[in-house]
Amino acid sequence: MSIVVTIILTVQMLTALGMIGLILVQHGKGADMGAAFGSGGSGSLFGASGSANFLSRTTAILATVFFVCTLALAYFGNVRPTSSGSVLESVAPAAPAANVAPVPAAPATGAAQIPAK
Repeated sequence: MSIVVTIILTVQMLTALGMIGLILVQHGKGADMGAAFGSGGSGSLFGASGSANFLSRTTAILATVFFVCTLALAYFGNVRPTSSGSVLESVAPAAPAANVAPVPAAPATGAAQIPAK
């Protein structure tokens, strides 16, 4: 189970880094206005409108993978083992013995040690 969680966590981190890179590369909504009149549209790799479709689709796919990985990690984080892993759950509480002397009180600390006038 630990290997599966490690793989899912690795995929989630790589997806997050990919999304950050793609979001930083994308143009804002105001950049389309300048590309429509020919400024900067000819020098792009995907053309004036091709980059928006490719980058937005890839970002949507990466966001979906990130969301699925997050749900899978949340599921594996809440899975309880079938055998009890806690020592406290498997030990029954012990009854106090009748012949045991009471525990002495702890010495006074703090304000109780200040002498009264």
